[in-house]
Amino acid sequence: MMSYTHFTPEERENLQKLLSEGKSFRKIAELLGRNVSSVSREVNRNKSKYPPKKKSNNKYRYHAWRAQTLSIIRRRESKHYRLHPQTEEWDYIVEKLECFWSPEQIVERWKVEHPNKKKFGVSTIYRYIKNGNFDGISRKTHLRRRGKSILPRSSNYNSIQPEHIIPDWPDEIRNRERIGDWEGDTVYGGVGKGLIVTQVDRKSRYLCAALLPKRESELTKNVIVKMFRGLPVRSISLDNGSEFAAFKSLEKELNTVVYFAEPHKPWQRGTNENTNDLLRFFFPKGFDFRSISQDDVNFVVDLLNNRPRKCLGWKTPAEIFFNNCVALA
Repeated sequence: MMSYTHFTPEERENLQKLLSEGKSFRKIAELLGRNVSSVSREVNRNKSKYPPKKKSNNKYRYHAWRAQTLSIIRRRESKHYRLHPQTEEWDYIVEKLECFWSPEQIVERWKVEHPNKKKFGVSTIYRYIKNGNFDGISRKTHLRRRGKSILPRSSNYNSIQPEHIIPDWPDEIRNRERIGDWEGDTVYGGVGKGLIVTQVDRKSRYLCAALLPKRESELTKNVIVKMFRGLPVRSISLDNGSEFAAFKSLEKELNTVVYFAEPHKPWQRGTNENTNDLLRFFFPKGFDFRSISQDDVNFVVDLLNNRPRKCLGWKTPAEIFFNNCVALA
């Protein structure tokens, strides 16, 4: 029994010609070296729904170009993975989307947690979100970019004269070799509506964040000291904002070294900049931080610390941070 192969464009052109000559399916199959059922199926699948033109011998209304186009469309559609409600993968995707995981994070974490189960792709999840297949989930409400372009923020720098700058980092910090090297900054709400101070561990991407009622250096220092209670702090790398002017007291109380980014080079603290961008999904520009509590901030921080990250091999920041902290103990 011959295995089936798709008709080529040349075969379809010959098929159209032979049909227009009034040849039977059996004769065409003989001339093309095909099975009669293959010829019949090809014609019936791809014939036009419109009646043939007058004086046309092609009574089956078969056209090679149309048949080739339909074939290509069917093959593309057949490659799309189909998700089905009330299945394990469907419930998994919905659960993680509701925790604001990205489709890529969901796909890669599924591979880790279910190595022997059927795989699905990132484009499949995006397609189902776009088509509104997941109830209550849309690109605008659950995806980080919300379909919009994100513009880089401008930074205000003051006249802080740091004793250490990021280009002076030792290799241990630069190469992310250890837990306890933090990058920090602040995320602002609307004018006069408060802010939060953030700190991100370079190795694990573990996030700490706390509310600040106003941009004041002594207050910021006290909040950071409280935030780091019980955590390893080997270095802190900060933005040049005036809220970090009490950095010498910070170094003394935490027994650490504070580094500063060079002016107008926020990419030197890229880990923190990226994490603050993640926070902006939950706290967009103009947000009123006076309207929430520290518990609300902790809830968002917990979501981010328990989302898998591509740069961590699809482990979560919490897994990396606490596993390493146990190893240090």
